Order: sequence, then structure tokens, then C-alpha cells
Amino acid sequence: MIPLCVPEIRGNEWKYVKDCIDTNWVSSVGSYVNLFEEKFSKFVKSECAVVTMNGTAALHLALLTLGIGEGDEVIVPSLTFISPVNTIRYVGATPVFADVCRDTFVLDADKIEDLITEKTRAIMPVHIYGHPADMDKIMEIARKHNLYVIEDATEALGSEYKGQMTGTIGDIGCFSFNGNKLITTGAGGMLVTNNKEWGERAKFLSTQTKVVTENKAFYHPEIGYNFRMPNLLAAFGVAQLENIEEYIKAKRENAEYYNKLLKNVKGITLPCEKPYAKNCFWLYSILVEDDYEINRDDLVKKMSEKGVETRPFFMPIHNMPPYKDFKHGNMNVTDELYRKGINLPSSVGLKKEDIEYICEIICRR
Repeated sequence: MIPLCVPEIRGNEWKYVKDCIDTNWVSSVGSYVNLFEEKFSKFVKSECAVVTMNGTAALHLALLTLGIGEGDEVIVPSLTFISPVNTIRYVGATPVFADVCRDTFVLDADKIEDLITEKTRAIMPVHIYGHPADMDKIMEIARKHNLYVIEDATEALGSEYKGQMTGTIGDIGCFSFNGNKLITTGAGGMLVTNNKEWGERAKFLSTQTKVVTENKAFYHPEIGYNFRMPNLLAAFGVAQLENIEEYIKAKRENAEYYNKLLKNVKGITLPCEKPYAKNCFWLYSILVEDDYEINRDDLVKKMSEKGVETRPFFMPIHNMPPYKDFKHGNMNVTDELYRKGINLPSSVGLKKEDIEYICEIICRR
């Protein structure tokens, strides 16, 4: 089976993890925690970075840091993994679903203003599958209406918008280091911001709002959260970061080869890369149009029979039981993309012959 997306482990992971074990620094206190934050912050060019146990915790922490809660509304796309939507509910706020762009699959900035009410506090664009949303338009709308912008860049580490790293354009950005992401710590996430006050607030909340008194007792002035990443995982992340440029290069080269082999296949729409964007192509995502000889689900089945793991686009959240009664705009594009979208194998270590085999199946139906 050619897997959809598996981690690439080729550097100092064993060495740094062994160092944690040898020195007994295995929990959420240790030098690698701070080092991972420092090196990640330097890579994305943000003022502050705060590690978390996963990307969901980073998104949750972002909302808490900005004081978003009961009675507030957050505009978010429905075509996304469910984490950002769930975190909105975690803090007691209400998700308001917006449609996406057909070519980039991300939040359609032109659909946002119609959804803004006196309760709206934030916009949460999701850079789905690696392509950045149109952040200039989103930031313009946010500033006009005095709203926060929380970037869900969990699938877009290494992507850029007009030369700036995704996750660093809005007020707060969030990343994931799940096993299938560009770099991994097994489980893990990161919150970044250029506002030092918010960075300090996020770190304080993520460590149970712990204050160490003069006699070494713990004092907690407010409710906090246990979101911090263990030193073991941070060590793994430091090693992964050392190879991140190579991983981005490999992802983009794989996407380029896919494009070359599939560009003339009738009924297949390839992923785009807008002039303002550098797409990390976390997953290589295509659309199976109505004039292709079989539908998306039949292609998924055929791929599986041929030993190729694929995955349909995320199921729209506004159609799911927990969220079907929440407010949303016209979702025609979202619903269409789910019906037609498929993600092809996209591991960093994917071989050219694997891509050729996959494309041969698509070309021959």
C-alpha cells in the first residue's frame, strides 16, 4: 500500500530524545521545550511561539488568549477538519460557517462580511491542504469591523502569503505536528503571535496559570490549562525542524511531478497556486469533475484495490449532527468540493515511481 501521508524521520530524532531520557528531563519542563519554541519562532519569523500538546490545543488556547467566549461568534469555513470548529464551542462561542473558493478550497473572503453581526468577534481562516487564504482581504475586513483573526495553519507549515509565512499574518496563528504533518512530534502543536503580551498570556494559560511563590509553592490566580508539550516531544521537533527546508522542497517537487503527469487528463482539476501564494502542498488535492469517466468515490475504491491510499475531502461540518442547526451562508461550493475532492499520497519520501503508478491508474480509469 502506498500510504496517504507518513512522517519522514531522517535526522537527530533518536539522539535528542535519548538525551532527554539520559538526563531524566522527559516532561513539560526541559531545555528542548524552550529550544523548540525559539527555533520554530525563528523559522516562521514570529515574535513569540508557545508549544502545545496538539494543534487543537493551540486553537483552543488562541481563543482563550483573546478572551473569546460565551455569546461571541466566530466565522469559520465548513470545509475543514473539525478541530477549529470544536474549539469555538469549547469556549462557549458560536461558529458561523462561510463558503470557500472553488480553486483554492479556502475561506472565501468575499463571503465574510454578509455573515458579520454585532456578536462577531473573530475570523478563523483555515489554510486547508496547504494553500493560503487571501489574507489581505481577510485582514482588511477584520480591521474594518474590529475583529480578531486566528489563522489555522495546521496544514500549511511552510506555505507563504506574499513572502510571509502562514500563521504570522493574523493576530495569532496555530500549527500542528501530528504524525501526518510536514514535521511531526507524534502529537503536538504551536501557537505563534507577534504580540508579546498575548504570547505571555498564552504561555501562562497553557501551564495551569502556575505562579511559583518564594517558598516554591504553586499559586494559581485563575483557571488554567495543561496544554504544554513534554520535553521528549519537543526534542523530536527540534530534530525535525533541522530538515524542514528539505521537506518543503520535496513536497513541492512531488506536486510539480503530479501536475506534469495529470495536466492533460480530462475531468481532473489540479490544485492551484495563486500568484500571491507559495503552497507547501501538505496534501496533493484534485477534483474529480462530472466529465471524468467515474465519480470520486469510485476512484477512491479503485485506488484502494490497486494498493493506493487516498482520502476524500473533509466532510462539510455544517451538515454534521452537532452543527447542522448553526448559522451559515450559501454553501454550494463547499458541498460541491466535498463531492469531488480527493487527496492523493503526499509523503515527503514519496518516490517518483509511486507518483507514476498513481497517475497511471487515474489516466487509465
